[in-house]
Amino acid sequence: MKPQQLSRKKLRWFRVTAFSIPVLILLLAEGLLRLFNYGHDTSLFVKYPDDHNYWVINKYASEKYFTDTANATQGNIEPFKVEKAKNTFRIFVLGESTTAGYPYLHNGSFHRWLQYRLMHTYPDINFEVINVSLTAVNSYTVLDFGKQVVNYQPDAILIYTGHNEYYGALGIGSTSHIANNRFLVQTVLALKQFRLVQLVNDIIGSLKPAANPDQRENLMKRMARHQGIPYRSESYKAGIAQFKNNMTELCQFMHDKNVPVFLSTLVNNEKDLKPFIGDGSDTSANMMYAGANDAYQSGKYVQAKQEYIKAKEFDLLRFRAPEAMNGIITALSKQYSNVHLVNCRAVFEQHSPNGILGKETLLEHVHPNLYGYALMSEAFYQSVKNARLIKARPDKEMSLAELLNRMPVTKIDSLYGAYTIMMLETGWPFNKPIPAGFRRGDDIASQLAGALSVNRINWLDAMDQLFKYSMKAGDKKTALKAVEAVMLEKPQNTTYPIYAGRLSFELGDHEGAAFYFKKAYELDPSFANTQNMYLVFLKSDQPAKAIPYIDSAIQQHPSDIELVNLKAIVAEIIRLKNMAGKKSNMQIAADYHAIGADEAATKYKQQ
Repeated sequence: MKPQQLSRKKLRWFRVTAFSIPVLILLLAEGLLRLFNYGHDTSLFVKYPDDHNYWVINKYASEKYFTDTANATQGNIEPFKVEKAKNTFRIFVLGESTTAGYPYLHNGSFHRWLQYRLMHTYPDINFEVINVSLTAVNSYTVLDFGKQVVNYQPDAILIYTGHNEYYGALGIGSTSHIANNRFLVQTVLALKQFRLVQLVNDIIGSLKPAANPDQRENLMKRMARHQGIPYRSESYKAGIAQFKNNMTELCQFMHDKNVPVFLSTLVNNEKDLKPFIGDGSDTSANMMYAGANDAYQSGKYVQAKQEYIKAKEFDLLRFRAPEAMNGIITALSKQYSNVHLVNCRAVFEQHSPNGILGKETLLEHVHPNLYGYALMSEAFYQSVKNARLIKARPDKEMSLAELLNRMPVTKIDSLYGAYTIMMLETGWPFNKPIPAGFRRGDDIASQLAGALSVNRINWLDAMDQLFKYSMKAGDKKTALKAVEAVMLEKPQNTTYPIYAGRLSFELGDHEGAAFYFKKAYELDPSFANTQNMYLVFLKSDQPAKAIPYIDSAIQQHPSDIELVNLKAIVAEIIRLKNMAGKKSNMQIAADYHAIGADEAATKYKQQ
């Protein structure tokens, strides 16, 4: 008896069912894991827990890039509005540790220098500058983050990346390396978003012997697996190809989305950092570096620069990007009309002795000092300005010199960066002892920076203590700098611009006072903030600018006869200001005194 054969139709349904059942089981398992909150959402942004009207970077966004999540790094908490407000220019910043502002972070980062300059140059525009850069990542993360930020209405995207292609997460020589095949890597990254895959990873991880990373070892050492990658070797070429392919894909994606991209060339320490690892031969990186030093000492600066760069190229430990990366960056800016070249390297060369990069602008191998971060911001600022994306005309453009003088970076920030680098360099691959005779200072900034560097306090605590100490000591300039610093960190909080406005006025900076009071008013047009606006204009003898805010106050309190009388007196002052004469000045002084603006009255009593 022959076995009964299935019809073609039944066989087709059988195959569909056989395929569907496992898929349905997997979908059900995924749904149940999400229902019971197993694992993590790895999307780039989540609603800000303190205020659901804002987005912030997801603290779990980086985990999928690291095979060992103990090494995963987290970004800055920089909230931006879910509903993009009118007259807002929104900038996203993508990159690695330099882009994040290491070792200073916070206001040491170039994006904060840029934000401060933009907000003062274009005071009528609300700038949101959101930095989603992470330490120890490379172009894979930048590509993935870049594809996500386009969903959040960017007006521009700033990118500085390329130093971590070998030892950043998923890098060719890193402990988080998966494969050299981009399709395979991107497939793994896509799968890691699923909770079921996270469960499998956790099960596999639990079966392995516990191997907590030695926190005495810095992240550089924990991430570097292959510590000898020869010049022009297959691994060397693979790192360059990885960068080129990822950045080309990102630029093409942004071009298709019509998003302006500002892509920067890279800088590294050429003169004041010897190669990490040489091969011991007569043509090793160390020999080239020694030859470069000889040329420099002889005043042969062009030759010295060439030799310094060559020494860096032959350094077997690839924590500094090969020259090929800058060639790729420049080529991409020519290939895509939406990609604007930001030539950070040229700007650094212009501000370095003999055009050779060293300790004047850089702390160690790749991270700028505070002056260097200011120069980075200058390069991006000029590129954004030249692209003419900002339609408003500047009231008064802030120069680089003025930025360097006014930027609210405190001595605490500077010392914290110095302490952090000093501790970094005691470990691999620098292996420098702490300088003999080093002793931390006893002043308040040194004490707070020391506490901050060992995590006894956080940065906001340090700024708060600096503010209180400065106010008690009568040092209002330092107090203002501390307030401005926190204002950049928490731009959605109205308290800080109010304090900044008051301190600016007390220091005689009426323009600055009006700027900060207006920031508070734009965040919250309350009656108190409206009062601050018309009072600062009256006390600085700008009665015409006070009128719109007096009108706003009247609308909020229409039955307040004192506001109506105030408007009448201010109108009288405006009329008298158009009349010349001592008698008019006396009346203006009397009117200002009557409304409590004695600061303006004094001006007319003296005339």
